[in-house]
Amino acid sequence: MFLCMIGRAVTRRKRKFLMTAGTVALGISLATAMLNVMLDVGDKVNQALRTYGANITVEPRGAALLGDLYGIGEGEGVADKFLLEAELPRIKTIFWAFNIVDFTPYLDVQAEAEGIGKVTLLGTWFARRLDIPTGESVDAGIINLKSWWDVQGPWLKDDDADGVMVGGLTADRYNIRIGDRIRVEVEDRTGEKRGTELTVRSLFHSGDKEDGVLLAPLAVVQRLSGLEGRVRRIEVSALTTPENDLARRAAQNPNSLSRHEWEIWYCTAYASAIAFQIEEVLTESRAKPVLQVAASEGAVLQKTSLLMLLLTVLSLACSALAVAGLVTAGVMERSTEIGLLKALGAGDWEIVLLILTETLASALVGGAVGYVAGLGLAQVIGQSVFGAAVSAKGLVIPLVALLVLAVAAGGSLPACRMLLRLRPAEVLHGR
Repeated sequence: MFLCMIGRAVTRRKRKFLMTAGTVALGISLATAMLNVMLDVGDKVNQALRTYGANITVEPRGAALLGDLYGIGEGEGVADKFLLEAELPRIKTIFWAFNIVDFTPYLDVQAEAEGIGKVTLLGTWFARRLDIPTGESVDAGIINLKSWWDVQGPWLKDDDADGVMVGGLTADRYNIRIGDRIRVEVEDRTGEKRGTELTVRSLFHSGDKEDGVLLAPLAVVQRLSGLEGRVRRIEVSALTTPENDLARRAAQNPNSLSRHEWEIWYCTAYASAIAFQIEEVLTESRAKPVLQVAASEGAVLQKTSLLMLLLTVLSLACSALAVAGLVTAGVMERSTEIGLLKALGAGDWEIVLLILTETLASALVGGAVGYVAGLGLAQVIGQSVFGAAVSAKGLVIPLVALLVLAVAAGGSLPACRMLLRLRPAEVLHGR
């Protein structure tokens, strides 16, 4: 009998049923989209930020320690340390190897350039193909790591033995143009001067200190300085999880963690954990997260997630209010029918259950439609904002089911209060 009454109520009031379902669908679609994006936004934000440079720097342990403590720099005894170029492929063998997006080494030396004077000659990889110990091959270099640079002309190739790129500041100051030839001399570690003539292949603007240097393939700078197989520092771009208290404590001293905390930290893609693992595979190295970048990632992610959560709550609140209005209007239209049911002996809880069931039925239909629409909306947001698809999260399904129940219950509450105050004698007598 109860199910029959529900069926008759739905068939007689199709318009109200569809309006309620549509209202729920609108709120649930936005909630579904926001929840999927919010649960997937960490990687998307990381990937977007990774196009703006490295978030981990690696230096020789001695140079990093003395530089941090005393500000001692290159050429001052024990601080003049190097990393081994041959070990760099090991970076892609750490536990979080797949989170390493790109990396490139640098070797900077002081040079005498004809028509310029003293200038920094900076060697690096541009687009190096590496065979890593796992048997795979990967690409690494500055071209992808510094994708925002404004380059006039082509990027250099790693096998270009007589090419150079000139920073915009140096090019403007000395009126250097593409195609010019520059004679450079470098004093190696034995005091012998080695020189070569380089052709300007392109000019670049980085917006940073690199605008004042000459940029050349790493092999060229190593040959001129007599530092074959050595690099001064490495920049690494990695997808990371925002730092928390555990990560900050581990960055200060990993040995201060308990075994359980250490396992959690080591197996989570914190910048400090990835830096620690890089130190494990590179001899006498010191890897340090770029704190400004790590903090910015965490702040952006927190604010983005909070914004999406607020949008979800507001959309559901609006849906609940709209459902409340529709259900209350329906109860007012059916006041005579409800008064008659009460007069025939129906209890308040039975009538409330009837209204709740009708509302829930329409909410479930709207929730199913809204979930499907929300998945589509999530893809639109992912492609337009992050340029990547948003994966559907299984956790969202039970969350959406709970939200549908909450909207149905919240929307029915004002109508239920009205039902409890309704007096059959007054209704049936038209008052």
